[in-house]
Amino acid sequence: MPLPSKSRKVWCSMLADLISRNPDLQRLMDDGYSVEIRRQTGLHLLVHDVPYRNAPGDLKRGTLVCPIHLREDNLTNAAANHQAWFIGEHPCSIEGTPIAGIVHSSGRSDFGDGIVVDHGFSTKPRTGFYNDYYDKMTHYINVISAPAQHLDPTLTARLYKPAQTTDNSVFYYADTASTRSGIGSIAGKVAALRIAIVGLGGTGSHILDLVAKTHVNEIHLFDGDAFYSHNAFRAPSATAISDLQTPELKAKRYARIYSVMRRGVEAHPEYVTDQNVGLLQHFDFVFICIDKGAARELIAKYLLQAGIPFIDVGMHVQMTKDAQKLVGQVRTTFFSPKKNDHFDRRVPVDSGNMRNDYGLNIQVNELNALNAVHAVIRWKKYYGIYDDQIGEHESVYAINAHMLTKDERVEG
Repeated sequence: MPLPSKSRKVWCSMLADLISRNPDLQRLMDDGYSVEIRRQTGLHLLVHDVPYRNAPGDLKRGTLVCPIHLREDNLTNAAANHQAWFIGEHPCSIEGTPIAGIVHSSGRSDFGDGIVVDHGFSTKPRTGFYNDYYDKMTHYINVISAPAQHLDPTLTARLYKPAQTTDNSVFYYADTASTRSGIGSIAGKVAALRIAIVGLGGTGSHILDLVAKTHVNEIHLFDGDAFYSHNAFRAPSATAISDLQTPELKAKRYARIYSVMRRGVEAHPEYVTDQNVGLLQHFDFVFICIDKGAARELIAKYLLQAGIPFIDVGMHVQMTKDAQKLVGQVRTTFFSPKKNDHFDRRVPVDSGNMRNDYGLNIQVNELNALNAVHAVIRWKKYYGIYDDQIGEHESVYAINAHMLTKDERVEG
């Protein structure tokens, strides 16, 4: 049973609401500026067709770029940053030198969402801050355009072209954190991925909580079990007692919860077996978060044969002899095209007589969360969000020794 191949749709409802709630953005459009609002991994305001004079004296048009900062009420906050950026050659004065009043930096910089700027500008109004984005953008436009208009008074940035709104984000509201920190291009490295999480117990549910807040395209959830009271103590957030009266299948429950924030969360309320393991061929990456050795081995061997990178997580927790303390380890094992020969020596598939009190549902929510954090950090390192100088494909955290290993490294 193949999974459907989904294409990204254009969603404009959030941007339409943003414009309708903010008169400064609407006024830029009404006054004829070539406005584009672009949202995927960030939220940016672009004004195209800004006339300027380059160093040789040619008249050109460029694009003024500005991240949109929002307050909690979804209203714009232009006062948050007075800088702007430009796509094109550096605008020059009548004398052919860079306009001194706005010079800040030059050099190509990737803002994400297909926005690569060439120059950064900095200038403040006399009041020290901009009242809104109409005030900010028109101020920069006037400064940039003045030398060009000196040569040709008919030049204007107000061409009355239709406004453009591009909303390819998986989120129902803007990721203002990536916009404010300028890491849109970094956050976007996982935007095209389809991933699967197999097992939604303590660690799997925490992994979902973390990856759901990235720009990954689709997250598919596989688990045939229901959500009971003991699960509530090893899951993100809080569960009302009313939600436990009629147990809900985990995959459906978590898809419902996280679908209020984002698109692309799909429930598969079933266990992965030899009958349906082929469903995993459709994913770019898989997290295995189950404690059944036979199922873990089945899934891992299939993914290894298919060449699909994956992470297997697990923990071993037991009581001390006096039953007064817990000891154990948290394991994160990664398999990639560069290194995948370590499954048999690193991943347990037969518990045998080994004592593991974790299986008795000891409540170790913080260990589940830690296991998930290690897994997601390793996943992000693989896709270049975090720098990776070690290349470890196995790490184990020993609780009582407070030691984290870094084994099975990629050589060279």
